[in-house]
Amino acid sequence: MIHIYTDGAAQGNPGPGGYGAILKFNGHEKELSDGFRLTTNNRMELLAVIVALESLKKEGIPVTVHSDSKYVVDAIEKGWIWNWQKKNFAKKANEDLWRRYIPLHNKYKPRFKWVKGHAGHPENERCDALAVQAAEQPMLQADTWYENNRDRTAD
Repeated sequence: MIHIYTDGAAQGNPGPGGYGAILKFNGHEKELSDGFRLTTNNRMELLAVIVALESLKKEGIPVTVHSDSKYVVDAIEKGWIWNWQKKNFAKKANEDLWRRYIPLHNKYKPRFKWVKGHAGHPENERCDALAVQAAEQPMLQADTWYENNRDRTAD
């Protein structure tokens, strides 16, 4: 089983933001993080999941994603994403990221578990620290899709 722990942060929402992810498999652990100059918390929560799944090298191993984002967990576990897809993501926030996520979902078929944020869960706390640290770095890159489209969708 591959366990993925994720978190996202945005200071100001929108504002500078970052994501953090931890992947655990067979006694190995890998941390991922990055930051952006203008983004939202929901985008970073979802991007953390995407980047973690994109970093996987093997298929056929069960994957569980642990996230404190009800936005991400409910969209997937309650099937909202498939209705959004049928409607071509009309007026949906984060369309670019949801479109990027779908092939990864189909490839890895991850299960999602919601964890309460800021409640002492060690991996969630570490992911939060990674996300905040990434958001505080100088010379952050652009979240280009968000910066070009933020006026047409609400997050």
